Amino acid sequence: MRMLLRGAAALAAVVTVASLTSGAAAQSRPDEGAGTVRAAAAQIPPGVTAGVAVYDRRDGTFTEQVNESAQFRSASVVKLLLALDFLWNRGPDYVIPAADRALLEPMLRSSYDDAADHYWSTYGGSAIIDRMASPERLDLRDAEGPPADYPGYWGYTAISARDTVTIYRYILEKAPAPVRTFIMDNLRASTRCASDKFDQHFGIAGAFDRPWAVKQGWSGKFAEGTCGPQGAAGTVAKTAGEAAPRAAADVDLTRPALHSTGTVGADDRSIVAVLTTHPVGTSYGKAYTDIGRLTRSLNVPGAARPAGTWFGTWGEFVNVRKGPSTGDARITQLPAGVEVLVSCQVRGQVVTVPPYTNEWWAYLPQYKGFISNIYISSPDNRLPNVPECVS
Repeated sequence: MRMLLRGAAALAAVVTVASLTSGAAAQSRPDEGAGTVRAAAAQIPPGVTAGVAVYDRRDGTFTEQVNESAQFRSASVVKLLLALDFLWNRGPDYVIPAADRALLEPMLRSSYDDAADHYWSTYGGSAIIDRMASPERLDLRDAEGPPADYPGYWGYTAISARDTVTIYRYILEKAPAPVRTFIMDNLRASTRCASDKFDQHFGIAGAFDRPWAVKQGWSGKFAEGTCGPQGAAGTVAKTAGEAAPRAAADVDLTRPALHSTGTVGADDRSIVAVLTTHPVGTSYGKAYTDIGRLTRSLNVPGAARPAGTWFGTWGEFVNVRKGPSTGDARITQLPAGVEVLVSCQVRGQVVTVPPYTNEWWAYLPQYKGFISNIYISSPDNRLPNVPECVS
């Protein structure tokens, strides 16, 4: 699913940190010439493979580095390179044509795959990665184009957490001002619902309050996307005629991937790159929850943490509504089993899912809506240590 032009591969150098349970601190390794690395706080959920880098632009130091040089399939993170390549050497007075703006903006904001297909096929495919990774441009150390067997699969581009930091540092510190403004403004306008109806506000977008800017990536055999009021209209089914990817000696094309990259804090103080793969069969909601927990554990200077309490949920197609009633308009549906932030709760319409009945509803500030407490994993109808909503 989401395979054609959407995946990429975690190469053999990646280390699976399954032994690190919640609360165990992962070891960090300094990057040559990158400045001091502070003590890492990254907590990697069991079974998750992660590459992490957090760079404090104000102090010029990494606060987190875990497997930062390990290569992961980029999924949609490669869209940053597609945009930069298109805008390269256009000149300070270049005006992006309306037709390109109509592709680039949703590609950066909503991960629009058709736009990536266009730029990949029009401007040279893997040659784009070669150009952008070269010393003459970004001097990326771990980026490589897709395996030879998959030349059209832009998402199979290999990338690392440290390369991702390099990309953002170029955008923020070296790119011409119009390029920087165009890309960052679009990343700040990231939509919760991606163009394929997947909820893409995981990782950075869920762990921290704004200001942040994100470019996310996901690839794997996930169930249909459910984001938006229309419900389960999205899909990651393979394009007709696409061959199922096969395993290669040095490329893993099978484990589901979820990546969260971007900046956090005033003046884009911290650059954050969290690249993850998950055991085969992991649901989107479980991967979403695991990358959220990992991202929340990180030492991110300048970050503001959202107020509330995190709870697990159960059930599929759980509706988030504008008010505490099944008659209120649906805002979206949650990824199955995802963890959510609850700020308060209120009595509302009684909901029955045999053998359970519950009149309490939880307010989810990040969705600006309510779900019935009946779908929250808690032994009591009224959630513990959660206040009642004032209004």
